Amino acid sequence: MKKLICSILFLAGVFVFSQENVKNDTISQADTQEIQEVIIKSQRKKQFADKAVYTFDKEALEKARYAKDLLRTLPELQLDPVSNTITSTKGGTSLFLINGVEATDLQIRSIPPSEVVKVEYYDIPPARWASRADMVVNIITKSNETGYVFGTDLMSGLTTGFINGSAYANFTKGKNNFGLEYSLNLRDYDNRKVRSIYDYDLNGEHYRSEENRKDHFGYTAQNIALRYTRLVPDNYAFQAKLTTDIFSRFSKGTGESIFTKDSSVEEHEMFKNNGSNYVIPKLDLYYSKKIGAKDELSLNLVGSHYKTNTTESAREWIVPSGISVYDNEMILKTEQTNFVGELAHTHDFKAGKLSSGYRVSSTAISNDLNNLAGYSQYKVHYLEQYFYSEFSGKADKFSYRIGAGLTNIHNKSAENTFDEWSFTPKVILGYQLKSNQSLRFTSSYSPTSPWSSALSSNVVQLAPNIVQKGNPFLKSQQNFSNNLIYSFNNKKFDFNAALFYRYTDRVINQYYILDDTFGGYALTYENGKNAQRYGVQLTGSYKPFGSNVLVLKAVLTPTSETLRTSKGALIRNDYFANNFVVSSEYKSFSIQYMFNMPVYTLNGAFLNTNENQNHIFASYKLNSWSFTAGMYWLGMPSEYKTKSLPESLVDYNTHTRIMNNKSMFVLGVSFDFSKGKKTEIQRKLNNDTAPAATF
Repeated sequence: MKKLICSILFLAGVFVFSQENVKNDTISQADTQEIQEVIIKSQRKKQFADKAVYTFDKEALEKARYAKDLLRTLPELQLDPVSNTITSTKGGTSLFLINGVEATDLQIRSIPPSEVVKVEYYDIPPARWASRADMVVNIITKSNETGYVFGTDLMSGLTTGFINGSAYANFTKGKNNFGLEYSLNLRDYDNRKVRSIYDYDLNGEHYRSEENRKDHFGYTAQNIALRYTRLVPDNYAFQAKLTTDIFSRFSKGTGESIFTKDSSVEEHEMFKNNGSNYVIPKLDLYYSKKIGAKDELSLNLVGSHYKTNTTESAREWIVPSGISVYDNEMILKTEQTNFVGELAHTHDFKAGKLSSGYRVSSTAISNDLNNLAGYSQYKVHYLEQYFYSEFSGKADKFSYRIGAGLTNIHNKSAENTFDEWSFTPKVILGYQLKSNQSLRFTSSYSPTSPWSSALSSNVVQLAPNIVQKGNPFLKSQQNFSNNLIYSFNNKKFDFNAALFYRYTDRVINQYYILDDTFGGYALTYENGKNAQRYGVQLTGSYKPFGSNVLVLKAVLTPTSETLRTSKGALIRNDYFANNFVVSSEYKSFSIQYMFNMPVYTLNGAFLNTNENQNHIFASYKLNSWSFTAGMYWLGMPSEYKTKSLPESLVDYNTHTRIMNNKSMFVLGVSFDFSKGKKTEIQRKLNNDTAPAATF
């Protein structure tokens, strides 16, 4: 109750302050349209301190079939052929908005290119999105009119279980809009090969377990969304969205291993099965109200309640005696309630804009667990509160955004309660060197709460003498991030060079420890002393002919990273991350080729490679239809490698290959039709509840 009272008093103070009667210096709707017309004729990109604004010429609008085609032309965005969604070439989490409203991939597809005014690309997200995404894309569209739009698409592998499908429809009449969406992602692979090696000393004896396994695994993810929007211009906007996520996954594997204890050698066989499923109904309510000419108040409430079932069954035995080495059974049933609420206020001053708000997110999980440690019932509750206020403005060639926040993380489990308040400031400064060159600096400090599986007290068997478990006593880690960014663009080049430095205090680190309970080693989590990551990131695109006839996109990131464990051991790793995209468009034809060279990055006790890419796709557009053919992982399977560090108590090495998607050929077809325009509200708050808790 005390926290709630403090929250209300804080907001009240902010709102009183923001009511100052100062002449409005923001651009009116009519002025915005005039300036946008000038931008379209004079330049394609305009750089600000925290974002770049892109506009599109007549040729680009005529070639695109929907707004999604426009997004893929941005220098730091790409079409990921595996998920058929727009992603960042730099990686990380992406958030997409339409007029400030969080949007799905299908909603982006539902926008005709002619309705797109501009696209705002935030490589430094504002405060209300900073904790959720690494970059934000906001599509600004024209005014709403009566009309309808619908479409569908399907992409399928011809020789294996791979399907991406979706359908959508929107209808607008007057001030009301109705939307319906459905998407399906199905994977069913029966030839995943896994080779794992555990090598360690225990009780004065040397052990080695070399395992080869073949898995049949897959998942089915479905999403159904029903949306209603009512918009009264210059007065209020209301949106109610009901979504249902239906998810199930499975993995069934069999194999053999060579188990060595000193000079004794045994042949083992095994099976490892696991799976989970859940259905998440989610209600999202949004309301915003104009208060005079300078103020707007917004409220967003999101809630969900559901159950999750997770199972794991594994056994290893000696051949030919059949004597069991280990027998692992884990059944986890959770009942989860999530809630997110946010209240925000904006006020326009002559010098800039002030944005303030309060967000609270709550996740309550009731666990019913059977595992190696026996049967248990326990509850956990994760609560996070966030107060924020930031002011953005511009003075001549200087632009800035200064923010201050207060974050409270309150995690309560059966074993421990962690409660901490953190001050979270953020500074962004920008300077326009020339019309096409800019220099920006950003600095921020923020906490990161441990994820649910890291805090879990669950225990599962990985191999003989090896188990995995969480740590309920983890504390949040504190992140201090700095970037210096130089941007340059002209007709052929769009280039960014960033020097970055990130320091993390109390870094969450995964490592092996001796475990007295089960008589071997346990892979668990700790709060290390600190971690550092620094380097240079070069990103951008090059158009040799000044058009999309040929476009080269690249990301090059030489990086050095270190981690100091709780015992003071220093772990170091250097890598050269990279990603390349080559694309070409000519009339109704387009082709895209993506590739990279995987690198090892530090992840707790391990070094992990990122997923390899070697994909080629070609498309042909015919009126409202589009036909696609392509091949994933040309000449190679997707593969993933993990190896332990020299400091680890257990020498671990694994190599996973999905043989089904080696040179996997796919065909796709899509249809999109629109008439008139849609109602799109300028929604200021966008939230989502916590994901399903699994282990």
